[in-house]
Order: sequence, then C-alpha cells, then structure tokens
Amino acid sequence: MTELFGDEHRTLQDAFATRKLADRMEEVIVQQEIGEPEQAFIESRPMFFLSSVDQNGQPTVSYKGGAPGFVKVVDHKTIAFPSYDGNGMFYSMGNIQETAKVGILFIDFETPHRIRFHGEASVSKDDPLMAEFNEAELIVRVNLTKMWVNCPRYIHKYELKELSHYVPGQKEKTPLAEWKRIDLMQDVLAPKDQGRPEKEGGIISIEKWVENVQKGDG
Repeated sequence: MTELFGDEHRTLQDAFATRKLADRMEEVIVQQEIGEPEQAFIESRPMFFLSSVDQNGQPTVSYKGGAPGFVKVVDHKTIAFPSYDGNGMFYSMGNIQETAKVGILFIDFETPHRIRFHGEASVSKDDPLMAEFNEAELIVRVNLTKMWVNCPRYIHKYELKELSHYVPGQKEKTPLAEWKRIDLMQDVLAPKDQGRPEKEGGIISIEKWVENVQKGDG
C-alpha cells in the first residue's frame, strides 16, 4: 500500500462504510510506473489540467494546451512538457520551483477517459528537450509518485473542433496574444514583445479586450 490516505480520508471512508472498498481500489488501480496504454493516452492529449501549490500552501489549477505530443513520456517514471509564452506571472512555474508537488489530470472528453497523475516536478530552461518544442520557454519534468485511471461516468462528452491558433506550429507565425495589445500593458511588455502590438493589429483598450474575451476571441 502507498501512503494515499490520511486520517480525514479514513474518517469519511468509515462514515460511509467504504474503507475496504478504498483499500481495494488503491490495490487495483494505483500505479507507480507508466505503462504502454497510459503512455499512449498521455502523449495523445492536446490539453491537461495542472495543479500546483504556492509558498503559502495555497493550491491552484492551470489549464495547459498544446498540439498532441506536447507531453512526452520520457521513461516509465517521468513525463515532460513545455511551458510556452504566458502572461508573465510564471505562477505555476514559480509554484513548482517553490514546492515541487503537482497533480495533473489528463482527460478525453470525446471518448470519456481520464488519468490522475501525481508527482514531483522541476523546471529548467537548459533541458535538452528545449530543442524539441518550438517556442518553449521552459521545460517541466515530473517524476511520478502515483497515478491511476478514474471512472469516466461523470465526464460530459465534448468534441474538439480545432486547436488554438496560439499553439506553436498552428500558423506560419504564432500570433501575438491579444492582451499584449492592451494600452495599459505597453510600458511593461517584455523586450521581446515591445513594438509588436503596433505591427500585429494595433493597440486596443482593455474594454475592447474584455469584449473580445467574452466572445471567445481574446
């Protein structure tokens, strides 16, 4: 048995008479290594949800998207994925450097299926995999502590229509994030983005950006 359950898990299990069921589930489904079926599923995903914990113990969840294959199974204990251009906060990446512990939910909404993946993560701008991911700013490696397949019964069915055109490789030139065109952001843009808003659609107001976001265009 792994150290999956704490005192409060046990209290709830006992209250609902599921302690034996929980132990059997742990015995049957929890893995410490990535098998071939799990590798195929993980590497086919165009998105996942990443949870991390900040310096105050506050957890957060982030959506990460890319082209299928942007998550790579390095070996039976390790996965890696790129961190692309974001909003400059580096919130998830900073959390990883601060506390290392992460949880990842890989999910398929078309053929309902999901895997929960827990591990210890690290971040590097010098990782050899940088060369394999166009426009990556950092590479995250996650060393598996435990993973398991979850029942799909509550997963609603959705169909993927298209990948975001902001994902590197979808266009000849990856578009500038629209929020970088907001007038209030111009004096704090990173050097690599200075001057781009004027060339790529022009500067806009924050009100216009909010309007576009509400339409799914931002």
